[in-house]
Amino acid sequence: MASTATASSQPPAPPEILAGPIVRRLTPRRLVLWLVTSRPLDFSLALFRQDSSRPFLRVAPGDLCQPRVRLGRRAFVQLVDLTPDSPLPVGERIGYDLLLTTQDGSREEGLADLAPDLLYAGRQRPDVVVCERIRRLLHGSCRKPHHPGGDGLARADALLRAEEDPARRPALLALTGDQVYVDDVAGPMLHAIHQVVERLGLFPERLTGAEVADSDALYADPRTFYRRELLLPDTSAGRTLADLLFGGVRKPIFTTNTAHNHLITLAEMTAMYLLVWSPRTWDLVSLEPAPAAVEDSERRARFDSELGVIVEFAAGVGRAARALAHLPVAMIFDDHEVSDDWNLTRAWEEDAYAQPFSRRILGNALFAYWLFQGWGNDPDRFDEPFLQAVRSWEADPGGPRQDAMIDRLLAFGGWHYSLPTTPKVVVLDTRTHRWGSETNAHRPSGLMDWEALSDLQQELVNEPAVILISPTPIFGVKVIEIVQRIFTYFGQALMVDAENWMAHRGTASVILNILQNPATPGSFVILSGDVHYSLVYDVELRSRKDSPDIWQITCSGLRNEFPPGLLAWFENLNRWLFGSRSPLNWLTKRRRMRILPRQVEGREPAELYNGSALGLVELDDGGTPTIIEGVDAATGEHMVFRAPDDGDSR
Repeated sequence: MASTATASSQPPAPPEILAGPIVRRLTPRRLVLWLVTSRPLDFSLALFRQDSSRPFLRVAPGDLCQPRVRLGRRAFVQLVDLTPDSPLPVGERIGYDLLLTTQDGSREEGLADLAPDLLYAGRQRPDVVVCERIRRLLHGSCRKPHHPGGDGLARADALLRAEEDPARRPALLALTGDQVYVDDVAGPMLHAIHQVVERLGLFPERLTGAEVADSDALYADPRTFYRRELLLPDTSAGRTLADLLFGGVRKPIFTTNTAHNHLITLAEMTAMYLLVWSPRTWDLVSLEPAPAAVEDSERRARFDSELGVIVEFAAGVGRAARALAHLPVAMIFDDHEVSDDWNLTRAWEEDAYAQPFSRRILGNALFAYWLFQGWGNDPDRFDEPFLQAVRSWEADPGGPRQDAMIDRLLAFGGWHYSLPTTPKVVVLDTRTHRWGSETNAHRPSGLMDWEALSDLQQELVNEPAVILISPTPIFGVKVIEIVQRIFTYFGQALMVDAENWMAHRGTASVILNILQNPATPGSFVILSGDVHYSLVYDVELRSRKDSPDIWQITCSGLRNEFPPGLLAWFENLNRWLFGSRSPLNWLTKRRRMRILPRQVEGREPAELYNGSALGLVELDDGGTPTIIEGVDAATGEHMVFRAPDDGDSR
């Protein structure tokens, strides 16, 4: 684990498996594992029933699909993709092992040797449970390493460790956005990132339109810690690139600047993912001594204040990694995987993608997302021509071929996907198919454009029930949406993150039409994050006698929260102004829907839970939630969202 003292000797050589495996796809007909290795490795895959010592299926390296991408001298991302001839058994624990013959040929090593931190006590290997019907799932978003107060992803490990019954194993872990924060990085984390870049020999890159010529110059520049905005030039429109990328963090209610360690290179972003998902990566770094760039007293004080939180986070990464090795994981980006306010307005897009340096920063983040999240979500979306483009980049990374790869990623339209479960899981891309305002480029864009929403409707037709993953809640807290609307009216949408489904009239109208269409499901469970607090709404549409059953369940964040005093103020104001007996509520009531907020049991009248938490949902056979809880990341306490009172609608 990361040391807080000066290392007395060189850190150990990187392990053969640097990160993972993480379970990405799991059905009776498919198993996809994602991992990062320090050299090219061809694994055999063995599957075991329950606790049997003999595999019921063993697949040699040549019979497995194992595509890989080289990220540097000692880093390779790869998938292990199995399509078995016979269906995998359903409803029981299936142990899996990745096997390698040692370099001297003397023996065979498995995950007990290569990644022992992934095994529970008494187990010989990780295991999974194939669930065709989703009866239990976990979900969450917004995992910021330097936020104190526990880690919801590590809490998932505690739930798994305590549950022996495979029938109670969650069928899915849904990560609904902001799995990493490339735009909000603590100084000690950036220090660790640079060590990982060096230890693994991650590819350098040349930088166009920047004060520094390349990544090596960036890492060596004294402004690289806490002052990166000083390295950024003007855009073609005359605004500084710092204003463009970082201006959104200077908000009237969030007073601290958070983006001055914004990651820039693909290598930095790669290292960030490795550090948030792998305890083995932390073994390669030492957090002290602090880098010379923070010896200034003010920056050193900030570095020291962040150090303890990062050490605490690193100590829990192993538990998070173990959970990811035992549960199939569905992921989707929100903004912080790329940059705060990513594509929020048409004006933001026009500025950001026109400048070569900002385009490279955003493109690098999307490239890292593909490598660490998007590829495993739906490997079939990335065909041979796509992978050929990646191989072309591998041959000459960091220059024009990187720009060409970024162009391809920015033009890619298939980040959304679905899972063939019951209920069907449909994952929305609410970032790259925006519906820009035609009248004012500075007004918030719709989260999905008309074409993307039309495709969504086709995806939903004739499904009896669906789990819809929307990174941003469709139905928000009314008073917060009104504050956002006021700031938007005065041209300050970026200042208050005015991103909600109702902020754009066209998007709002179409998504409500989809929900009320008789051909779409009669039951929607909407999982969302983004807002840094948790809430649950039961929603009815007034326009249909046979209104679909809609539950919006928001859990945010796994390791983040809203400013506590401010959220309490908003919640009280929302209750006073828009409670069921308030005249203002009747004047502003959402005419086409009836929204019933659930209370946090034992904390009435609280509707919003503010604190790091992991969401837990249990469903009956019809897709109706029977239990909706938030599990406090720090204490493990279960907060129950009880069924709403019939009269309290918003």
